[in-house]
Amino acid sequence: MIARLFENIRKGRLQRTLALSTAASAPPLAFEIYLEHYKGSFGDKWMWTPIVLAPPLTIAGIAGFYSERAAKTWLPAVSALFALDGAIGVLTHFRGVQKRPGGFREATYNLVMGPPLLAPGSLCLVGGMGIVAALMRREK
Repeated sequence: MIARLFENIRKGRLQRTLALSTAASAPPLAFEIYLEHYKGSFGDKWMWTPIVLAPPLTIAGIAGFYSERAAKTWLPAVSALFALDGAIGVLTHFRGVQKRPGGFREATYNLVMGPPLLAPGSLCLVGGMGIVAALMRREK
């Protein structure tokens, strides 16, 4: 089984693996985001977007595991939305730290107590994994 995995990796056949990895990564990430945004009292309606996008991404990833057609259509579309949401999240977190009293002049406090600057980048990584899945060949 391990030899087969390495053979697929060598030949660029990772579509099913990446689709399933994307599907498996979205729910725990959404749960962690929910807990963090709950601490922030969901002060901005956009804090709900990663939580709302996680179930469709999970479904698209599972569908992409079973269907090559879904892996080349639905999975990259939903993954791109998830990655875009992550990029927007990095910007909003940056602005959130900037708006705190003292902004980046008080970085030692505001970077610890404010929104985590690069945490939304994890959405970009999971979304990117789904996009790359569509570009890979299917495992045999």
